[in-house]
Amino acid sequence: MRFAGLLVMPAGFFLSIAAILLFSGSAQRAAFVLCGLAVEAMGLVVAIRGHMQLIRNPQRQDFDPGISGSANQ
Repeated sequence: MRFAGLLVMPAGFFLSIAAILLFSGSAQRAAFVLCGLAVEAMGLVVAIRGHMQLIRNPQRQDFDPGISGSANQ
């Protein structure tokens, strides 16, 4: 989940930049910039929660160990 949050944050940034460049009306521009900031905040929350889960449970693995995992032991 933390990787998804880290990918969402730049999307919000680019949404804000695109709104500033494309919209001429200040109300439309402000609405899209606020939406972009909200997307960045959601990405930050998801990334932080992903890291907090790893701190609470250090034995948790994000990826399957594959062929050399517990199936062969």
